[in-house]
Amino acid sequence: MINSGALAGRTVFISGASRGIGEAFALKFAKDGANVVVAAKTATPHPKLPGTIYTVAEKIEAAGGKALPLIVDIRDEHAVKKAADEAAATFGGIDICVNNASAISLTGTADTPMKRFDLMMGINTRGTYCVTQACLPYLKKSSHAHILNNSPPLNMKPIWFRNHVAYTMAKYGMSMCVLGHAEEFRDYGIGVNAIWPATAIATAAIDMLGGDAMMRTSRKPEIMADAAYAMLSRDPKTFTGNFCIDEEVLKEEGVTDFDQYHNCPGEALSPDFFLGDDYPVPESYTSNEPFKLGGDKIAAMMSKFQPLMTPEIISKTGILFAIDFGDKTYVFDLKDSGTISEGSGEGADVTFQMSPDVFVKVVKGEIQTTAAFMSGQMKIKGNLMEAMKLESLFKKMKTQL
Repeated sequence: MINSGALAGRTVFISGASRGIGEAFALKFAKDGANVVVAAKTATPHPKLPGTIYTVAEKIEAAGGKALPLIVDIRDEHAVKKAADEAAATFGGIDICVNNASAISLTGTADTPMKRFDLMMGINTRGTYCVTQACLPYLKKSSHAHILNNSPPLNMKPIWFRNHVAYTMAKYGMSMCVLGHAEEFRDYGIGVNAIWPATAIATAAIDMLGGDAMMRTSRKPEIMADAAYAMLSRDPKTFTGNFCIDEEVLKEEGVTDFDQYHNCPGEALSPDFFLGDDYPVPESYTSNEPFKLGGDKIAAMMSKFQPLMTPEIISKTGILFAIDFGDKTYVFDLKDSGTISEGSGEGADVTFQMSPDVFVKVVKGEIQTTAAFMSGQMKIKGNLMEAMKLESLFKKMKTQL
């Protein structure tokens, strides 16, 4: 999507802009000549994730914008207020607040320590509220004031709560800010909206968690940046209180070529969480398909995978996972012994529940793990982020069938 100059000279305060979607936002706005405040914690390079507030600031300047990198932990209200005040003093005000910073842990209640719960609530919900509050005095003075939260539509189907209730609560807290602030700030002419992707987005974090398999079924961050740009170019007095999906916004803008955003054109895209009835959202993650493979065939199939349990795989994966076929459960020890055995699956970091036929499709690459999960053909218990590590192992299993 071509820049129109709508944000030229505007000051945009972005939380979590040191990499990924936040960085894509910053660079898109910079092309208009916007002033971009890069508010994030990452001042020194992460050992596995690229990008700092300073590297992004350099890119912003190179793209034609002005940058102000600020080290900010948005859980610290005093640091947030100081950052907002410094941004306003540097650029003469704040026109747009983008709440992008977020923490994620796709774990159930028993597997979510309170420290992790507090982190998600502190960054996602409280942090969003805090940043908005700090920017508010300056937004009230702007002639083009927007607040944009990177958060999902408030889809209340139980499936979006059952596997990771803490994460859902934290993200929905951001969305509830949109719902409330859109009405609270309406008289000030401040537009408050949410943006959410229709598919997985190819960021360094996704690469670390899901590897090449997940990256190939994702879209580039630029689709989110283009959609956000379109939303922030609209009149905030009339465009407010919306929960927008990136591709829907771009279709409204006349975009028809979505292959340009695909990280690997031709691959089936992985749908994102929390999408509504216009997308293929399952009522349940439990498959009702009959089991077509007998127990003997399952055992024979499992024996073929034993050679893959190498020290290299164990060192890269480091988890205990189980596959529950209903009548039998197989435990893959990728922590210590490197063995595959029948068992109860008790104590596994991740348990996959599916029919043998779906398992074969996953291994053959006929369906991605994420797609099987989202379509209800597979159920996952435990840490979903750990489950994403197994895509590479499933890919290697294909060679043994």
